[in-house]
Amino acid sequence: MESTVSAAGLDIRRFGHDDLPQIRQTIIDLHATAAGSDRDDFKKKFPWFVDHWGGNPAFACVIAYDGDEAVGFAYGAPAAEGREWWREHLDEAPKEAVTFSYSELAVHPKLRKQGVADALSRALLEERPEDLAVLLVDVKHPRVQALYEGWGFRKVGERQPFPDSPLYAVMLADLPLSS
Repeated sequence: MESTVSAAGLDIRRFGHDDLPQIRQTIIDLHATAAGSDRDDFKKKFPWFVDHWGGNPAFACVIAYDGDEAVGFAYGAPAAEGREWWREHLDEAPKEAVTFSYSELAVHPKLRKQGVADALSRALLEERPEDLAVLLVDVKHPRVQALYEGWGFRKVGERQPFPDSPLYAVMLADLPLSS
């Protein structure tokens, strides 16, 4: 079900699992534009990830529009309770540990460094009922990691989820995010 929020001078619309057929290609195309020539191998795999996450009945997505043009998105879904894989990186897990898995964020290159990533992240996570949010950031991108740290995420470990994937920083944040 689509709903709208205004942020960063953009129209940020909320979508769920049932909306995936209408937004799938928009997400894939915007991801390809945002990734540019980097990550060509992942761009080929990305539709599988969209379908995987979008197949979750609790899938949540926000897309930022500048007029009619999609210029950014963020999505994820709740983790299965009791199967929070990030726990292996902590000596002691928090007592309140229901987790939202923040899977993907992309912003069109022409709108980077204008607060769009922040607006999308906050729109995605602001009304989540979960206690925590978890995400992965390529360890070769310390500026991206610093961006998430500015929103209250902290690195708790490192993980390589697939043999052909990069090494990622595992980042965890309490919800709601800090201001």
